[in-house]
Amino acid sequence: MSNTIKIPAILSNIALFREMSPEEIECIAQGTRALNLERGDVLFQRGEPSTGFYVVIHGQIKLTLTSPQGIEKVVELFGPGQTFGEAVMFMDKPYPVNAQALTDCLTLHINKDVIFRGIESDPAFCRKMLAGLSFRLHRMINYVESFSLHSSAQRVIGYLLQDIGEVNSGGDITISLQANKNVIASTLNITPETFSRILHHLSDENLIEVKGKDVCILDIDKLRAYEG
Repeated sequence: MSNTIKIPAILSNIALFREMSPEEIECIAQGTRALNLERGDVLFQRGEPSTGFYVVIHGQIKLTLTSPQGIEKVVELFGPGQTFGEAVMFMDKPYPVNAQALTDCLTLHINKDVIFRGIESDPAFCRKMLAGLSFRLHRMINYVESFSLHSSAQRVIGYLLQDIGEVNSGGDITISLQANKNVIASTLNITPETFSRILHHLSDENLIEVKGKDVCILDIDKLRAYEG
């Protein structure tokens, strides 16, 4: 599969590597391999040693923890273009979570040895990696803030709006839920019942219309301003 996809082109568009030169990207590509996963395949389990980090090309990966009672908690979801596992790689610690394919997936595994060689041979390489990691840290701070300061309804609205960007009001906007409601609710730290109840309430307020996995946003400005 690695011969049928353009690994250097993919790597150059990843936040961690956006400041890298073409030569640096080519070196990283030499330590990168493509992995095809079927739905339900386990990429790694908690406690396993880290050998590098991952990029999702298509499909969706979930990171989870399992309680002593066997209850699964979804920590985070990753879709196309997103990376995960970098921090554990740099800390040289075992994976603290499980990673499993929610759908059929194509991912890239970037071996830690090629990253460490780049850092050791060129301080500028390290600075460029730090710039990319700072972007991830900013995203994580926003993620934690949403749990600490926002209501359940605001978290659901944030999830619905997360990939829309600065779209101005106008026509309706339809998005597709990329996972089932149980998984989405777990990432938002609410119950599936609460998630469904909030969607129903937003529908009653004529802010959205739900049709299966498709959610039509009827008034994006009012949805953004909704306090819950």
